Amino acid sequence: MSPNVTLSWVLALAPEIGLLVVLFMVLIFDRLFKPADRRQVGLFTAWGALAVLLLTAALFWLFQQPNSAWSAAESVFWGGMMRNDLVTFVFRLMFLSALILTSLLSMDVPRLQRIEYYALLITATIGFSLMAASTDLIMIYVALETASISSYLLAGFYSGETRSAEAGMKYFVYGAFTTAVMLYGMSLLYGVTGQTNLYLLGSAFSGRQIAVVQPLLLLAAVLITVGFAFKTSIVPYHFWTPDVYEGAPTPFTGFLSTASKAAGFAVFLRVFLAGVVGPANTGSEWWAMLVAMCIITMTLGNFVAIFQTNIKRLLAYSSIAQAGYALIGLVTLSQDGSGATMFYLLMYVFTNIAAFGVVITVSNVTKSDDLKDLSGLNRRSPLLALVMLFAVLSLGGIPPTAGFFGKFFLFKAAVDTGMWWLALIGILNAFIGLYYYLAIIKYMYLYRSEEDDVAIPVSRAARVGLIASVLLIIYLGISANSAFELTRQAAAAFFSG
Repeated sequence: MSPNVTLSWVLALAPEIGLLVVLFMVLIFDRLFKPADRRQVGLFTAWGALAVLLLTAALFWLFQQPNSAWSAAESVFWGGMMRNDLVTFVFRLMFLSALILTSLLSMDVPRLQRIEYYALLITATIGFSLMAASTDLIMIYVALETASISSYLLAGFYSGETRSAEAGMKYFVYGAFTTAVMLYGMSLLYGVTGQTNLYLLGSAFSGRQIAVVQPLLLLAAVLITVGFAFKTSIVPYHFWTPDVYEGAPTPFTGFLSTASKAAGFAVFLRVFLAGVVGPANTGSEWWAMLVAMCIITMTLGNFVAIFQTNIKRLLAYSSIAQAGYALIGLVTLSQDGSGATMFYLLMYVFTNIAAFGVVITVSNVTKSDDLKDLSGLNRRSPLLALVMLFAVLSLGGIPPTAGFFGKFFLFKAAVDTGMWWLALIGILNAFIGLYYYLAIIKYMYLYRSEEDDVAIPVSRAARVGLIASVLLIIYLGISANSAFELTRQAAAAFFSG
C-alpha cells in the first residue's frame, strides 16, 4: 500500500476522524475542567462539530472538484467498501448541521446537561456519516448498528420518566427486529451473487437472466426495504414513530427526525439505485411496492396528523408524510428525482429542527407538549413565533421557503418521467397537509392564552440555532437552483459504477 493511498484514505475519512477527536475532547473537557455551568459541554460540542463541518467543506473544495484527479482516482477506498463522493459530502453537511443545531438547542434542557448525552449524539453522527459513505452491505450494517445503538440509548435517556423509557424500549425492540429482517435480505443477495459490494451486485444482476433471479431478488428487496423503511418512517413500518417522538427528549426527537431519516435515505438510494436493481426496472414488482408505500405514507401521515393535539405527535405524523414525499424522487429512478430527494432532505434538516427548537423552548416553560401551549406565542415571544412560522410554511411547501422548491423539484421529476399521476397525488397531499400546518399558525397568531403577558425567555444559544435554521431555510429557497444542481450532480453516482 503506497503512502499516497494511505494519505487519501485519511483525507476521505477526515470528517469521521474529526468527530472522534471531538468526542474525546468533549470527554476530556468534562473530566478535567469539570465546568460548573453544565451548558458549556453542549457549547463545546457545537463548536467542535462546526470545526468538523468547516474541515469537511475545505477538503471538498480543495480535493473533490469534479475535474480533480484526486477525486477521480481515490473516491473509492477500503477495498470498495466506502466512497468519498459528492453524495457523501452532501449527506455529511446534513448530519453535521443537525449535530450543531441539536447541541445548541439541548443546552437549556437541564436533564440533558450530561456528558453522556453529547457523547452519544456524536457517536450517532459518526454512524450516520459512515452509512452515507458505505457501498458495501457489510459496511452498511456496521455503520447502521453504530448509529442505531446510540439512538436507542438517546430515545430512553430520561431514565426516570415512563414515556422516555417506553420510547427507548420500543425503538430498540422494533429496530432490532427490522434490522434482523434486513440482514437476512442482504444474506440472500450474497447467496445469489457471492458479492457484497453494491456496484458489483448491480453488475452481477445485469449480467444474469432476470427470470432466474427475479423471485429471490424480489424477496431480498422486500426484506431489505423493511430495515430502511423503519429508519425513514415509511408505512407500514412507521408505527414506532409517534410514540418514540413523543417520549424521547425533544432535542433528540428533532435530531432523529432529520439526521436519522437522511441517513436511511442515503443508504436506500445507494442500495436500490446503484446496487440491487438499478434504474432499468420501472414496472417490476419491487418498484410497484415502493410506489404503493410512497402513496400510502403521504396520505396516512397527513390525514392522521390532522387529529393530533400533541405537537410532538403532530410533527411525528408530519415526518411520516415528509418521508412519503422524499420517496417520490427515489421511485422515479432518475438522476433528477434522486437529486430532488437529496435537496428535500437537506432543507428538511433545517426546517424540522427549527420547528422542534421552538417546541423545546416553549415546553421548557409550560412543561407540556400540547398544541394549545402555542396559543398567543407571538405575544409571548415574537422570535419563536416567527421561527415556527417559517418552519411551518416550509413544511407545507409555501413559497419562498425551501420547502416549496423541495416539493417542486420532486413533483417535476415525477412529471418528467411520465409519473404525472404520482405528482398529482403528492400535490393533493400537500394541500391536505396545509390544514394542520396552518392550524399551528392559527394557534400562535389568532388564539390567546391566560399567560399572554408572561414572556418566554430564549437563551443566546437557542437564539443562534433558531435564527441560523431560519436563515438557511430562506437561503435554500432563494438559492434553490444552485443547491439543487449540487444534489443533482451528486445523484449521478447512483447511476454509474
